Amino acid sequence: MSVADQHPADISLEEARRLVQRAVDKAEQLGLRGGIAVVGASGALVSASRLDHGGPGGMARATSKAWISATQQIPSSEHLQRMVHLPAPISAGFVACSPQAAFPGAGGIPILDADGVVVGGIAASGATVSPFLPEGVAPEAVSAEGEPANPEDLLIAYALEVRYVGQHGDDRAKWEQRFGDLVVAPEDSLGMKPAPAASRQRQLSWARDVTDRAIEAARGRGLRVSVAVVDAGGDPVQQDRMDGAPAGGVEVALATAATAARFGVNGAALGARYGAQVGALAALSPLPFLAVPGAEPVVVDGHLVAAVGIGGADPSACADIAAQVVS
Repeated sequence: MSVADQHPADISLEEARRLVQRAVDKAEQLGLRGGIAVVGASGALVSASRLDHGGPGGMARATSKAWISATQQIPSSEHLQRMVHLPAPISAGFVACSPQAAFPGAGGIPILDADGVVVGGIAASGATVSPFLPEGVAPEAVSAEGEPANPEDLLIAYALEVRYVGQHGDDRAKWEQRFGDLVVAPEDSLGMKPAPAASRQRQLSWARDVTDRAIEAARGRGLRVSVAVVDAGGDPVQQDRMDGAPAGGVEVALATAATAARFGVNGAALGARYGAQVGALAALSPLPFLAVPGAEPVVVDGHLVAAVGIGGADPSACADIAAQVVS
C-alpha cells in the first residue's frame, strides 16, 4: 500500500498550524484567551496552541472536541445530541471505548481535504473561549453577515474560512440578552472579516519557537517526533506532531514534559531521586506522568517557568533534543 492510499490520512502539520494561527488571530482580536487544537483523522493530535493567560484545562477540552469531530466525522454538536439521547449505558460505553471523547461539548468541526474527505477536526475552548458574549465586546465583532454569532464558533468558522453557522444553538437569545433589539448591518459585521496578525502572545510565540527548533533538530537527525511545551504547572502551551511521526509520541511528549515541569527535573533525574518508588508519583499527579528521558525543565533567573518534552523516537535522542532546545 502506498502512502497515498492510507486511510485515515491526517491533515499536515503545516496546514494545521495555519488553521490554528487564523483562530489565534481572531481570538486576540476578540480579546479571548483559551486553546485551539487540531486532531488528525487518525485521532492523533497534530497541532495545538494556547493563547497567553489562557489558563489550564482549555487545551484538553479543545482537543477532546477536535478528536470527536475528526474521528466521528461530524460536528461535535451533533455528537453531543446523540450522546444526550442515547441510553446511559451506551453513552457511557462510548466514552469507555473512546476516552479521548471525555468532553463531548459543541464547537468541534471536521476538516475536509480538496476531495471532501475528513482529514482532521478543529475546536477551541478555555478561559474566555465560549459561546457566551464577553463583557465589553462590540456587537459588530460578534456579528456575522448581520446575524448574531458567538465567539467560540466564530474562531472556528474564521479559521476554516467557511460560512458561519452557530454550533451552540442559541446565538440570538444570547444576543438579545446582551444587546436587546440592536441590529448590525451586514456591511458593519466584523466577525468573519480579516483579523490582524496576533502580536500580543509572547508566551505562545516563545513556545512555538521552541517546538520549531525541536522539529528542526529532529529532522536533522532523520527523526519524526512530537513536541510539547508546557507551563510550570504542566498544562500544554504548544504541541506539534511532525508529519508521519508515531501517534504515541504525542502522549509521551506531553507526559514527559508535564512530569519535568511539575517536579523540576528531567525524567532520568527524577528516577534517580526516587528510585523504585518513582512510579508511585503517578498516583499523585493530576496530569499525565512519565519519568523517562525525553524532557527538560526550563529555568529562568532561578524560576521554573516551563518544560519541553519530545516523544516518538529513542528516549536518549529525545532527551538530547530537549536539552538542546532549552540550553
